Amino acid sequence: MEIVQIVGVGLIATILAVLIKDQKPQFSFLIALFTGIAIFLFLIGKISLVIQVLERLAVQSNINMVYLETILKIIGIAYIAEFGAQMVKDAGQAAIASKIELAGKILIIVMAVPIISVIIETIIHLLP
Repeated sequence: MEIVQIVGVGLIATILAVLIKDQKPQFSFLIALFTGIAIFLFLIGKISLVIQVLERLAVQSNINMVYLETILKIIGIAYIAEFGAQMVKDAGQAAIASKIELAGKILIIVMAVPIISVIIETIIHLLP
């Protein structure tokens, strides 16, 4: 049960961060940051398995790989922006965190434009 390990690491890091926060707040933030990175690195293998399955399905379905790559990049942007915003919020900088979230949303829109264009063109060709 990998989730038990992840939750265990998270709980231990939380306890350490809370205990240290009063004396050394910068170390408390670093504990949270490194714990988040460690959990992310732990999940990289799982993420790569999902990507491999999606690539195999795309090849079997004769879907242009550019669309799958774009969708995966969009998902990556969303997760990275969320992770960064949460870390910055933990450091007490909510204003900067909201800017990170805004940047992530804008980048997602920019990346989605080609896919939206293809969908609109397909709909137009289907209409009489």
